[in-house]
Amino acid sequence: MRSLIRFSLIVIFTLVYTQPLTAQAPSAEELETLKSQTKIMRTKLEEIGEVWKKGGRRHGVSYVIDGEQFMSDYADLSVHVKALEWIVKHDEFSKKATIKQANAVVQQADALLREIQGKSERQYRAGRQICGYISEVDHSVQPYALTLPQNFDPDRSRAKRMPLYVVLHGRGGQNEVGFISKNAGKAPDEKQTWIQIDVFGRIDNAYRWAGETDVFEAISDVSRRFSIDDKHITLWGFSMGGAGAWHLGVHHPDKWASAGAGAGFVDFYIYQKKDEKLPSYQDKPLRIYDAINYAINLGEVPFVGYGGDQDSQLKSGQLMLEQAEKNDVPLKLIIGKDIGHKFTPEAEAEFQAFLAEHNREGLPAYPGPKKIRFVTYTPKYNKCHWLEIEELDETYQESLVESEYDGTDGTLNLETKNLRVISISRDIADQISIDGEPPLPLRDAADDLLPSVYYEKLDAGWEVLDYDESRDYQENGSGRKRHNVQGPIDDAFMSSFVCVRGTGVPWSKEHQAWADWTLKRFDNEFDKWMRGEVRIIDDNAVTLDTMLQSNLILFGDPGSNSMINRIFRELPVEWTKDSITINGKTWPMSQHGLAMIFPNPLNPHKYVVINSGMTTHEADFKASNSWLFPKLGDVAVLKFKKADKGYEETTEWADIFNDDWELDEK
Repeated sequence: MRSLIRFSLIVIFTLVYTQPLTAQAPSAEELETLKSQTKIMRTKLEEIGEVWKKGGRRHGVSYVIDGEQFMSDYADLSVHVKALEWIVKHDEFSKKATIKQANAVVQQADALLREIQGKSERQYRAGRQICGYISEVDHSVQPYALTLPQNFDPDRSRAKRMPLYVVLHGRGGQNEVGFISKNAGKAPDEKQTWIQIDVFGRIDNAYRWAGETDVFEAISDVSRRFSIDDKHITLWGFSMGGAGAWHLGVHHPDKWASAGAGAGFVDFYIYQKKDEKLPSYQDKPLRIYDAINYAINLGEVPFVGYGGDQDSQLKSGQLMLEQAEKNDVPLKLIIGKDIGHKFTPEAEAEFQAFLAEHNREGLPAYPGPKKIRFVTYTPKYNKCHWLEIEELDETYQESLVESEYDGTDGTLNLETKNLRVISISRDIADQISIDGEPPLPLRDAADDLLPSVYYEKLDAGWEVLDYDESRDYQENGSGRKRHNVQGPIDDAFMSSFVCVRGTGVPWSKEHQAWADWTLKRFDNEFDKWMRGEVRIIDDNAVTLDTMLQSNLILFGDPGSNSMINRIFRELPVEWTKDSITINGKTWPMSQHGLAMIFPNPLNPHKYVVINSGMTTHEADFKASNSWLFPKLGDVAVLKFKKADKGYEETTEWADIFNDDWELDEK
């Protein structure tokens, strides 16, 4: 592993590892000692949890996830214990971390335990320390590294909002023990005047899926502990962290005062040197993540790219620069001289100076700039300042909003492309003209009772929704694809989800055996590659709260799983005891399984997923982060066949629902 000659703003995990840790399995005695110490720590942790659950002394900041209360100090200690348990469970004592590092985590956990068992809460100090939070996605505890500047005064920080830097690490086969042992105890840079968090991102997934959620959950957690100025947040990373910065920077352009990407990738085909197109159900969802498609949004966030002139990943920055120039938006690209996949000192200084300058300037004051250009290809990424895109005409096609403001009569003029429903903050203008049509009310619309005003494009043109129509849309939607209910299958695992297994008699024993294996595979892969334990409950344990709070991932058939039985007649599928029919074609259940995502008929704000976990599997995680894209679209029929290690699967048919959640006639 590369050693650092000096401490700079580039932290260990934003760099590329060129010298892996020496693989060294612990001796039987060392392993048993570690297990024993971990068990003791787990017992103490649970004792602390029981004390505060019964109304005893609190530890740190309190917060609630899905109705359950958690404490920040408890999460901080818990993430150390998890690190020790996970390294043993997955036998990760090579390249990722060593027994020596695990023992160091034991010592750090013990020191933290003694501190929070004392008379006061955890004491934050200048320098780097490890924090944890409980994720809404799966109730797992996830780590991040917190760095506080020299002469940090916690009382002053609560009175005065502080800037925040969010740093994304590179790909390096790390785990929680490696992350903790290499981050804890580092001194702050003498020039640091901001709070910094280094995000774990659920390991090596380029900050996609739950890894993306992790970034924003870590920001939320540090904002609970300290007074963070959300107008002065900077995002940057290198290598895989650069890919994450490109992605998060252009998909969420109104979040960052400045953003920067060192190297990284911005597309699939060019990065993987692929000339042949993927099937449509995989090709279209590439537009969810390929940052190159979102280059127009660089006009909304000060962005700096970097690449060494001998680094193949410089191509990403050059591609983004080409798109920026084509769309007349700014992008600063720094090229390091005579260097490969790392920063030169001069380039690093210039890169950081750009980020610092724009962090000081901060985001525009509310409600934001009146002139924007914003592009998306999915309702998932739908927000820019005062604008929210609620529905598209066609998902995965370019959807664009450009605005101009006429100060003489207070009219905001919008030109749109491929949009069906939008909402606008009423504070941005007095009235709004969309696509050259006569102005519609804005500031006083919907009885002036809601913070945003909804507009829908009908055959006759754009219309404004009144208060009752707006409330109905908020509560029930329109039945079309909309933000966070737009698919594909993998989207269900970016927010709270629960897997539900059946307790009844299956219609098909062969299909049930495959469904059981599918759940087990997902459980194992999510544990290993997304660093969380899948929550699994029986169908008779699903409550109203479960349906309100979580996406339901249902395994089995209408005979074995009562939840599937409750809803399958409202799905676009015909399901009998012998076969599955969809899109006019029938497959026998004894050899075929249905995988699909659909709005939950019992709660339109959440998903149901049938017989599928994430559609990316172990081979994708091992290959490259650029392969972590949806493999089955919204719906697929899989032919299964027993094999030595479970089942072999072949995609017989797959497709994407249109924006009415229907299948287009072929």
